[in-house]
Amino acid sequence: MAVSSPTAPRRFWLKRLFMPRSLLGRVLLIMVTPVILMQGITVWVFYDRHWDTITRRLAQGIAGDIVTAVELLQRSETQNQVEEVFRLAKWSMKLDLALLGDRPLPTPPEPWVISLLDRKLTWALEDRLSYPFSVDSDAGPDLVEIHVRLADNLLRVQVDRGRLFSSTTYLFIAWMIGTSVLLFGVAIVFMRGEVHPIRRLALAADSFGKGRDVPHFRPEGATEVRLAAAAFLQMRARIKRQMRQRTEMLAGVSHDLRTPITRMKLELAMLGDSPEAENLTSDLVEMERMVEGYLAFARGEGTEEARETDLSELLRDVISQAQRAGSRIDAEIADGLVLPLRPEAMRRCLSNLINNAQRYAEKVMVTAAPGFQAAEVVIDDDGPGIPEAEREDVFKPFYRSEGSRNPTTGGVGLGLTIARDVVRSHGGELSLGESDLGGLRAYVRLPV
Repeated sequence: MAVSSPTAPRRFWLKRLFMPRSLLGRVLLIMVTPVILMQGITVWVFYDRHWDTITRRLAQGIAGDIVTAVELLQRSETQNQVEEVFRLAKWSMKLDLALLGDRPLPTPPEPWVISLLDRKLTWALEDRLSYPFSVDSDAGPDLVEIHVRLADNLLRVQVDRGRLFSSTTYLFIAWMIGTSVLLFGVAIVFMRGEVHPIRRLALAADSFGKGRDVPHFRPEGATEVRLAAAAFLQMRARIKRQMRQRTEMLAGVSHDLRTPITRMKLELAMLGDSPEAENLTSDLVEMERMVEGYLAFARGEGTEEARETDLSELLRDVISQAQRAGSRIDAEIADGLVLPLRPEAMRRCLSNLINNAQRYAEKVMVTAAPGFQAAEVVIDDDGPGIPEAEREDVFKPFYRSEGSRNPTTGGVGLGLTIARDVVRSHGGELSLGESDLGGLRAYVRLPV
């Protein structure tokens, strides 16, 4: 006994959630995922190696300039020498120096507030500067202040934050993301062109399955798609050829059978009224009816072309003809049910279903309304219905649920078979179920 894994439903939902359902989405996912992973690894390596190295070296350079300026100040004995050091630091080192007097060092910020750039500068100063100092990155939007406690004075050093920052990091990331988006857009354009022939093939197969011709379809796209399209065209040609051969054969069979039946009916008419002649006439009528039923089942209206048809008007016409038989038929038919149909075949289908309901019931209810991408027709009756176990068997050719072979009580067993054959040739479905009236319900769904 197989035991299902408890993680199987979870994997199924994860697949439904993250895996695209379209071929275009899946191909793009296959293309994009490695690119994103590669770029993520590249950015991490660049950030961890290049950016870290550059930032550390920039901090070391600033720390060296500050140490140099401090040593020069310590050696200065006059005010002129101090001012010369300030001028030299300003001009050559881009440092703004100022002596603030005998003050204590400012309180350093909390460790979790210090940025990575400040940490790099602090580490560099700790390696080179022997005086107490503090680093303050909140001095201004573009400034970093370093306070150095000298023997009898407090030195403030202001440096441009740009000296601690390498713009190549953002340039590298922006260039990489920009080119990736551009290439991704080009890939989408090309992949849509490759997927379009597959969609056209699917639409052509769907239209042909609904009984609609696709005369303008031709193979295009990649080699594999062209092979599939060519196989579809060959299949369509074979099906059409078989349907044409069947129709031509049945036309000959119909002529060959009707001629002797007609001749026999004429001979019986010349015999006059007698019990034997009446029995033979009844048998001939039954035979003619059965032959017509067999031919109607095999023919299936295969030569009729589908065209835009108002199903509402067609159904009203069928109901009007059926009401002449005297049965009660109520109808609720929505307007505007226009879809591609073979009108005569659909008329035969609906007539068979309504006639079956009339034969066994006193009240018939016909409802037609638009559904989800389909037109839905429901035929209810208050008759005895069909047992659930036999509802699929009644669609088999020549099957009659009431058991007898008398065509006056149960027909020849082809009405529902022909009806389902017509509905399926339109890409729809015919099913039977329990009716709200207490009898049988025939449900017809036709895709638009």
